[in-house]
Amino acid sequence: MSAVARFRSVVVDCPDPRELARFYARVGGGTPEDADPDWVVLRVPGGPRLAFQRSPGHTPPEWPREDRNSQQFHLDFDAGSTWDEIDAAEERVLALGARVLDKEDDVKKDFRVYADPAGHPFCLCRIESG
Repeated sequence: MSAVARFRSVVVDCPDPRELARFYARVGGGTPEDADPDWVVLRVPGGPRLAFQRSPGHTPPEWPREDRNSQQFHLDFDAGSTWDEIDAAEERVLALGARVLDKEDDVKKDFRVYADPAGHPFCLCRIESG
């Protein structure tokens, strides 16, 4: 089946596009293009283009609530193949302003869930060796 259009961006609503783009640049790489304070684009090396748009009335999702204000979307990041690497990545994202949402029983799940500074969920994932 031929595509109707070519994928361009994932766009994230947030109260401060520059702040959130800088957060994700530190997590996944890239440099934010932030000439417009209401619309900031981040080109992640080897990944999708992320755009952040100002949403003054932004209400962060409640994770893991499914019945209202669901997570809407989340981003996954490969953070290493060992739990020591995941622990080190966790330390770094927490220092950048993330907060833990779920890391219980992570050995079975191979990921941990965090909220970015605007409250969007994202995961640090363990790369399966094999």
